Amino acid sequence: MRLMARALFALTFGIFVLAQPAMANERYGTQKVVYHINEDGGEDSKGYMGAMRNIQNHINAVGAGNLEVVVVMRGNGVGLVMNAKKDDRLQTAIGSLKSQNVAFHVCNNTLEGRNINYGDDLYDVWEEDIVPSGVAELSRLQAMGYTYIKP
Repeated sequence: MRLMARALFALTFGIFVLAQPAMANERYGTQKVVYHINEDGGEDSKGYMGAMRNIQNHINAVGAGNLEVVVVMRGNGVGLVMNAKKDDRLQTAIGSLKSQNVAFHVCNNTLEGRNINYGDDLYDVWEEDIVPSGVAELSRLQAMGYTYIKP
């Protein structure tokens, strides 16, 4: 009898777990979103960590397969990948989001204006991650149907 109860629980729990993404997808559908980061992360990069949690929560709600996310960093927001050079928590958060197909774009105007070398000064940023202008990239993505979010 106990074995049958465990099997029934496992089956019920399994159906509940499998139904969660379907219910979220029914509610939210597919989405394209651009997160705009342009402020300083504050003490201990608290603001940056909060933004990374917002993005992960968004993925959890909609499902990674139903969501296209681009993070655009400009101005002080470039501090996210600059601070990550020495912050394991930020490295982990960025790596986790990238493994879920989140793209991180960095404004070249900011890099040039602040004499930042992406290869030396930024964490896990590659040439293909650099966009000519952060604000122009935000506008381009919104014209392509991406919803703008400012965490």
